[in-house]
Parts: sequence; C-alpha cells; structure tokens
Amino acid sequence: METIIDILEGLKPGVDYHTETGLVQKRILDSLTIIALVSDLEDEFDIAIPAVEIVPENFDSAAAITRLVERLEDEDVF
Repeated sequence: METIIDILEGLKPGVDYHTETGLVQKRILDSLTIIALVSDLEDEFDIAIPAVEIVPENFDSAAAITRLVERLEDEDVF
C-alpha cells in the first residue's frame, strides 16, 4: 500500500491517505487525477485496469485501490 500512497502523494499531496476514506466521494480525487492515477498504477504494477473497474468504490481510499490492484494482479496469473 505504501507504493500506492506514494503515487497518490505525487498526484495530490497534503492528504492523509492512510486514513482518508472518501477520496472520490469528497472530490479529493477528480476525474483527471483518477485518469493519471490509473495510468501510474498500470505502469507501476504492470496491470491493465479496465474501464468497468473505474468506479468510485475502487478509488475512494488507498485501501480500496490496493484491493483493486491486488485483485487485478491475481487475475493476471495464469
């Protein structure tokens, strides 16, 4: 999760990503930031995030983003 928090800090500093649970709901992350975040996550973790996964519940907290990344990494295993 620390790598994800580092990515988030690079995109939008000054938020306590360890505890914040309303990143999308509170509009801390806007649509452009989420697009940049998706790109950074795909590059960092060598995953593809399908458009169907780009929903608020997957991006509302660092923990939710971590679960998404871990799930996509697991699905990529053959």
